[in-house]
Amino acid sequence: MKNHWKLLLGLGFGILAGTFAHQYQDISWLQTVNQNLIFPVGQVFLRLLFMIVVPMVFSALVLGVYDLASNQGVGRVAGMTLFYTVLASTASVIIGISLVNGLRPGDGFNVDRSVFETAKTSVDTISANAGNAKSFAQAMVEVIPKNPLDAAVRALDGEMLALMFCALFFGFAFHLYKKGRDGDHPLLIMGIFDEIFQASLKIVEVAMKLAPYAVFAIVFQTAFKFGLSIFESLIYFAATVVVGLLLQQFVVYSILLKVFAKRNPWDFFKKCQDVYLYAFSTSSSNATLPKSIEVAETKLGLTPSVSRFVLTVGATANQNGTALFEGVTVLFLAQVFQVDLSMGQQLQVVLMCIIAGIGTAGVPGGSLPLIMIIMNSVGIPAEGIALILGVDRFLDMCRTTLNVSGDLVIAALVDKKPSA
Repeated sequence: MKNHWKLLLGLGFGILAGTFAHQYQDISWLQTVNQNLIFPVGQVFLRLLFMIVVPMVFSALVLGVYDLASNQGVGRVAGMTLFYTVLASTASVIIGISLVNGLRPGDGFNVDRSVFETAKTSVDTISANAGNAKSFAQAMVEVIPKNPLDAAVRALDGEMLALMFCALFFGFAFHLYKKGRDGDHPLLIMGIFDEIFQASLKIVEVAMKLAPYAVFAIVFQTAFKFGLSIFESLIYFAATVVVGLLLQQFVVYSILLKVFAKRNPWDFFKKCQDVYLYAFSTSSSNATLPKSIEVAETKLGLTPSVSRFVLTVGATANQNGTALFEGVTVLFLAQVFQVDLSMGQQLQVVLMCIIAGIGTAGVPGGSLPLIMIIMNSVGIPAEGIALILGVDRFLDMCRTTLNVSGDLVIAALVDKKPSA
């Protein structure tokens, strides 16, 4: 059975079993089973994801920036790719943040503050600390870490932005170093970073095998405490994400294609429909890459050297759909847990989602660790991620389609060769 069906079954059985057990929650043996058998399963899953956050984010960002800056020595292509990637990612996150602030899908949840006892910071503590927030100038200065190792150690407690900056700067510095030295030999350390990244993805794969059982465990615990009503807003949440993805695809991408690439958007999308179907079914930008390259060269008529570079780098470095999803999810869960994020904190979420879009793995479930980190950075209980895991597979299929579409759009923008 496919893993996404297992996730849906885990969600369904967790809701049904937890809702049924809710009426018997005062029975001591049932509480014992929940706390000592069911509860640990969800925590193992969460800890597996937390465990690889720092190595995965750092290695992915170093590799992504290094490739964007120096791959094949195509300076203009790399620069334009980076420019359009940031532009499109910024638009996607702003769309997502605007929708979730306007529609407020998380307001329908009635979650008690003790719903996840293992959360590192309670809402009361978050509220107390809000008055001690750093000034904008201080926050901007502290984005540059004095000690990268210390930033890595404290990444799970709110220092992830500093670690991301360090990774971005090192990726560009490795490009400058390679450019300035004699010879054209690849840097050994980049191979090491790639192997760290690949190993991190393997751990994500292992964690995702456990995900159906973890979904059951965490959802059961929530339904056991609060009954069925807590799940009613999930449909509203999923609809908010899908609307944002559609706006990015048919409004933002259409404008970019028409204005900058001088292409007919609808004709462009029609030629790419095979890629969209493949991306939707696989939920993997990496798995869709060969098909994307084929369509770019045979149907879109893009220059091979440009399309291969942009699409290859874009499989990791251009995740517009994922960036939008991350922004919506973080603010949705902030509403669920009644965490009132200031404008400065929402700006921090926007920046982290844009940067994280460069380092998100192009595989199913690759965005989950980064979402938890962004949640932690603004004081949202990370265990709240469990609330959206049951619908994550479907949304993963949708956002992967947008990610792959964005790669093709950016390739056309960089190539700037109108179709015949």
